[in-house]
Amino acid sequence: MFPRAPTVPARVLALVGSILISSTAMAQAWKQGMTPEQANSTLAPLAGKLTVTPASDIPVGKFKVPAGFKVELWATGIPGSREIAEGDNGKYYVGTRGIGRVYEVTDKGNERTSRVVIDKLNQPSGVAYKDGTLFVASTDKVLRFDGIASKPDTAPVDVTAAFQLPAEHVHHNWKYLRFGPDGKLYMPVGAPCNICDVKAADFATIRRYNPDGSGMEVVATGVRNSHGLDWHPETKELWFSNHGRDWMGDDTPNDTLNRMTKVGLNFGFPHCHQGNIADPDVKKDNACMGVEKPVALMGPHAAAMGVQFYTGSMFPAEYKNVAFVARKGSWNRTVKSGFDVVTVRAAIRRRRNSLVARLSSIR
Repeated sequence: MFPRAPTVPARVLALVGSILISSTAMAQAWKQGMTPEQANSTLAPLAGKLTVTPASDIPVGKFKVPAGFKVELWATGIPGSREIAEGDNGKYYVGTRGIGRVYEVTDKGNERTSRVVIDKLNQPSGVAYKDGTLFVASTDKVLRFDGIASKPDTAPVDVTAAFQLPAEHVHHNWKYLRFGPDGKLYMPVGAPCNICDVKAADFATIRRYNPDGSGMEVVATGVRNSHGLDWHPETKELWFSNHGRDWMGDDTPNDTLNRMTKVGLNFGFPHCHQGNIADPDVKKDNACMGVEKPVALMGPHAAAMGVQFYTGSMFPAEYKNVAFVARKGSWNRTVKSGFDVVTVRAAIRRRRNSLVARLSSIR
């Protein structure tokens, strides 16, 4: 059984959302992998809400959190929010999917205001900020906004060509961006399907680049669909979430939380799921041999998203260096699960570079 944990203060994690893209390609993509017995299933992705929800309609008082915690609305009026990146001078940048916008939120202390930086992009979910520059990644573009904190009207520079995005990427093609402690820009590139054989260099990978798009390197393969990256505060290893495939039943496979102890590890897709389950459709002998095992199983179809190690001083000491993981919630499951935030506490054994991890409710 996987614990159902309550929501915690929104500023802990990247914003997450769920947008159903109403194109023919997408409609077929999420059904791909269904068995004949599942042909009449009513399960389907959950449509996101792309209009503003009044603050009075958000029941923060009903959120269950641990003793001593308090949930507050930090900002409203930014529908479709997906990923958030902190900038300078109280600025935050928010990517979206279906609504096609990137927002700038300004924290004025007693209030937050927002504006649209750019719109009419194709799912510009990926946002990252470094040295005064905002990077935005949509399904088919990478844009750079130089000096945006002090020059709000700065024109975007199209740097797409330098990033060598894969062509004909029609599923799991929305992006997540984050700068690592090495100064590189990290970008997962999802599988173009629910389940299919893929060319390892192009899809189901995590890439990293120099900020100008040069020096592209595939640092991990077999990563079906990741929307959360962070680096452990002590080991500096990359940890990331990953979504398991659909249409293998209510309880199989799990989403996972993973860590990259070195460059070049294989995390299984499409032949092996959660480190120990061979795929029934894309078959391979000894499918899980050599596949990196996950740090934690995050629940089947729970849509594990944002990953954030807590390094602040506001929370109790027991939360120091603990991973918070936002679970967007399941659609490919008869009994819904997720829709919460959970913690993963890992005891790292330095001598053998191994760890023991525990997924826990923070109730």
